[in-house]
Amino acid sequence: MQFRVLWIVAGLWLITLSGCNSGPQSATHTATPASQASEIDDFLSKHWQRPLAAQGSPPVGHSQLESALDPASCGTCHTQQYNDWKTALHSRAMSPGLFGQVQEMGADATDDHQACLRCHAPLAEQEEHLRQALARGTLPIPPRQDGVSYTHGLTCAGCHVRNHQVFGPLRKDGSAPSLSQKLPHNGWQATDAFQDSRFCAACHQFEADGPALNGKLLENTYEEWRASRYAREGRSCQSCHMPERRHLWRGIHDPEMVKSGLKIEASRPIVANGHVSATLQIINHGVGHAFPTYVTPRVMVEIGQESRSGKMIGQTVERHLIARDVSLNLQAEKSDTRIMPDETRRYGYAKVLHPEAVVLTVRIMVEPDAFYADFYRATLDDPEFRVGRKAISEALRLAEQAPYAVFHSRQAIPGTAEVSQINYKENKQ
Repeated sequence: MQFRVLWIVAGLWLITLSGCNSGPQSATHTATPASQASEIDDFLSKHWQRPLAAQGSPPVGHSQLESALDPASCGTCHTQQYNDWKTALHSRAMSPGLFGQVQEMGADATDDHQACLRCHAPLAEQEEHLRQALARGTLPIPPRQDGVSYTHGLTCAGCHVRNHQVFGPLRKDGSAPSLSQKLPHNGWQATDAFQDSRFCAACHQFEADGPALNGKLLENTYEEWRASRYAREGRSCQSCHMPERRHLWRGIHDPEMVKSGLKIEASRPIVANGHVSATLQIINHGVGHAFPTYVTPRVMVEIGQESRSGKMIGQTVERHLIARDVSLNLQAEKSDTRIMPDETRRYGYAKVLHPEAVVLTVRIMVEPDAFYADFYRATLDDPEFRVGRKAISEALRLAEQAPYAVFHSRQAIPGTAEVSQINYKENKQ
């Protein structure tokens, strides 16, 4: 039945989304001394031992605020971090698309829940809150007494708190807190792991035996980075995605972030022998992994001739896909045209000059959630998918709103009618 096929897809995709392993155990941060690397590996293997254990009872003497696990409580003192987090996708990691699938699993499918929650809402307290919500069937439900809610997604505590002990990086000056300072929540245990790319690998890298297609892991961002010059130069994930320790984690959904990683040049069109030609060059000069990483996004290059009315002339348009294009059931890789770090990609254009054409247009569209959108449509087409239908419909709406133009160039075609009056030259990056 169609529903059963789709649910197999969903199960595989949930695993792909979650990074459901402890990260690459044998990988070494190139710029980290061997002894320190081993210490970081040891720390991370314990810190990301999932499912995470419940926090347990707060230490004696902790105030309610110090014991709270919700992000707003953390924001009482860590204002900038909290405000940054609220704008980040981490705060929305328990998205409608994920929640709709979990709803369909039911309240008692806790093992299946973990395939998602281990990265999208990893606290044991969040898992319990989700189970209660699914059992009641009335959503949403109020947060727990300790402030925890599954709706908070990846929270401060999800990365920083274990057994009510706070962990974090060294201060910017390299110092660590002292117990004698009597800081709130007894300070924090400082470790270099929070500035190491392996910390991120826990949810952004499959292990060597994980799901793969065509010899490539479905989630391979850390290894893509590790093979690049950025790793050799000691530039971690955090240096780009958490600059100055900001908790922003900007990525493919953010136009300015994407623009900052690419150098795009569209040549002026040339007309000869009744044909118009041009070249588009894209350099991945600042993205420390494949552009784009994952199988989720799709980037579409469109080059075509435009009439005086501003409409693209269909038969003149050429399209080029930049993506890792896989089948919806994750069983086949159709193509992989992503641009690797420091790679230059050139697209040539040569077409008969259309008699109505006056402008050559180059547009690069980014669809951050392209695979998700296709999956949601297929799920909603299944009449047996009922419980999570409302959430999946909302997820599809959001996915369809996500695309944006990262580059748009409109240049007058030499020798065409009224070119002197049109003066079309718009080049935005």
